[in-house]
Amino acid sequence: MSVSIGNDLFQSRLSQVLLESDRATGAAQSLFDSSDATDRVQVQNLLSSARTSISATSSSRLVAVLRVPGQDSSTVAPLDSSTFGQSTGVIGTDLRTEVQANNGDQFWQSVTLVGDESTTVPGIVVGSQITVPVAGRYELYIAYSLQDAEATLLFVQQTLGVAGVALVLLIGAVSWIVVRFVVTPLRVAAETSQKLASGDLEVRIPEKGEDVIATLARSFNGMADSLQSQIRELADLSEVQQRFVSDVSHELRTPLTTIRLAGDVLYDQRASFPPATGRTAELLHTQVERFELLLSDLLEISRYDAGSVKLESEPTNLVYLAEDAIDSLRSLAESKGSDLQLVAPGGYLNADVDPRRIRRVLHNLIGNAIEHGEGKPVVVSVDSDAKAVALAVRDYGLGMSQAEVAHVFDRFWRADPSRQRTIGGTGLGLAISREDASVHNGWLQVWSSPGEGSCFRLTLPRLAGAVLESSPIPLPPDDAAAALGEAGHVPGVGGAQHA
Repeated sequence: MSVSIGNDLFQSRLSQVLLESDRATGAAQSLFDSSDATDRVQVQNLLSSARTSISATSSSRLVAVLRVPGQDSSTVAPLDSSTFGQSTGVIGTDLRTEVQANNGDQFWQSVTLVGDESTTVPGIVVGSQITVPVAGRYELYIAYSLQDAEATLLFVQQTLGVAGVALVLLIGAVSWIVVRFVVTPLRVAAETSQKLASGDLEVRIPEKGEDVIATLARSFNGMADSLQSQIRELADLSEVQQRFVSDVSHELRTPLTTIRLAGDVLYDQRASFPPATGRTAELLHTQVERFELLLSDLLEISRYDAGSVKLESEPTNLVYLAEDAIDSLRSLAESKGSDLQLVAPGGYLNADVDPRRIRRVLHNLIGNAIEHGEGKPVVVSVDSDAKAVALAVRDYGLGMSQAEVAHVFDRFWRADPSRQRTIGGTGLGLAISREDASVHNGWLQVWSSPGEGSCFRLTLPRLAGAVLESSPIPLPPDDAAAALGEAGHVPGVGGAQHA
């Protein structure tokens, strides 16, 4: 706005100046044309009268009359005269050249004039030619001050500045009002929703007024109340379920213990029984043991379902756990014809884990490898890096298809239901192992291929609560290249990993 107004003021003043200059030049030329002066004194008096007329007509007292160079010298021609004072040098060479070359036209130039008390003010110099009788052609320059226009522009700029400051303050006030009454409640709603999502079910949004924000607050609080009520109901149901399972387990253990004692007595005396009775005593002993395992697994899986599992972590070396698990299952492996091998190139590093749960995972994985290894070697590998420790159990037995791999961690699922179990599994071992891995923020993954065997990989963070990014042991295993085929297709990779 300031630039636009300044340009308008300049153009308006320029038009006025050119009009006044043209009128003053015409009046002076008319005065010269009607004169009959013949000597130097008369011509000098005529120029003085012309300057007075120009000043009166143009309302400018800055007038310069300069003889056009290149004319014949004449004793009648008066000398150059100027009332520019200290601003005599403002008439530029380009302007003089244009005026000298073009008679009858006006030319102008923006200049800086010296005002009172040696101050500088903007101005315009208008030049044209006049013809003086006997003396010849002269250059006429009239200077106009733009001080009034500059003062007007300064006033406008100050007004615009004050208006701009007022506008900024107004915008600031409006913004504050918007933030106070709109953005702040939305921020409170966002913070409240985050607290609610993090588990603080008691938090609510303050309800004030009857506007849209208040309606949103009431709707949100109603949703929070409903959500809190449903979560409490689910928590109560979970607690009831857990208590029921615990009570049932406690009540079952007493008669089960009695049955176990009686079954042991019969089992120890089975040699003195008839063959059918002895076989019955053996079946009773086996099924009671399996029932005890099933009851323990059901209790454990119910704890995971209820979310009541608590880790008892301590620095533990997975190699030692693997050695203990291999020793406990070596007799079973020998009976199946499998050779148990432990490979630990860099696994002697501690990890913050619950050793009881990890030992259970190893027992399940190694036991399954022996069960399905078809008498072939079972290799247990342990390795580590700066952030993770991994354990892999590799067998070279039957293997599984990709469809079977997708269900391997399902509860009570068996790849071959007709296959005889030799270690009394309950069908919950891998499901519990997956939960044990997840509660450690770890991964339990599997690769398998029909006829090539399987490889289960357990990866755990070395520090409790850390997030895994990779595993020190590759999956598929390095010796599975033949099963991958030339296209590099992985026949079956699946598993559970903590998100």
